[in-house]
Amino acid sequence: MHRLPPFKKLILLVFTGFLLLRPVAGAAEPVLVAAASSLRFALAELVQGFEAETGLQVVPVYGSSGNFARQIRQGAPFQVFLSADETYVRDLAAEGLTRDAGVRYAVGRLVLAVPAGGALRVDGELADVASAISDGRLQRFAIANPDHAPYGVRAREVLQARGLWPAIGPKLVLGENVGQAAQFVFSGNAQGGLLAYALVLAPDAPEGITYALIPEDLHAPLGQRMVLLEKAGPVAEAFYGYMKGPEAAAVLERYGFAVPDAGE
Repeated sequence: MHRLPPFKKLILLVFTGFLLLRPVAGAAEPVLVAAASSLRFALAELVQGFEAETGLQVVPVYGSSGNFARQIRQGAPFQVFLSADETYVRDLAAEGLTRDAGVRYAVGRLVLAVPAGGALRVDGELADVASAISDGRLQRFAIANPDHAPYGVRAREVLQARGLWPAIGPKLVLGENVGQAAQFVFSGNAQGGLLAYALVLAPDAPEGITYALIPEDLHAPLGQRMVLLEKAGPVAEAFYGYMKGPEAAAVLERYGFAVPDAGE
């Protein structure tokens, strides 16, 4: 398995971004939101809408949900956690690090994506991926790191369900999160990959990307859960409420997420 060099510790980026975005004296400090990488483009719209509606500022920081859970345990100054895996939120709640058990805000989907001009044929059952492993066409295939990225865990489940996991191992390029895995595919540095549906629907996804939805019965559900953390203040509470509203639901659905009924 090829593992690219890890990014600088995300916690350093969090504090750097926090300092750069720190408002003038006397103004309210921005609220740091830990957000799964699958939300990068949808959440950018949501933050813009929230700030336009309320005049309040929130600062999203993107990464893998597993890394965020670890950083929250270490005292990172997040006030809201938007996880791509409900387990991380429930574990933090059991440890007393959240206000409550949170709510499910979305259900994600996986796609097989291939860059423009790629040799792989896209199909949700990965038939040509299997053929490309056998005939030597496939050399680099991107997924998020299943050690801490929920979309990586589900990608591994798909590859296992199709009987491809052992054979594809030497071809894998692991992204620190699903956003980095998408960049490998979008740039052509990987011949294909299993990515978040929301990322291939992004307005600035490269032209020519082809993709196919992965059948949901090939992996466990990608239930995504959000929660207020111990440090949450009034601005965080307002943003959390906005994320449960109809405006947020409409944006999430446009990016391919299923939005559950309120209170799930």
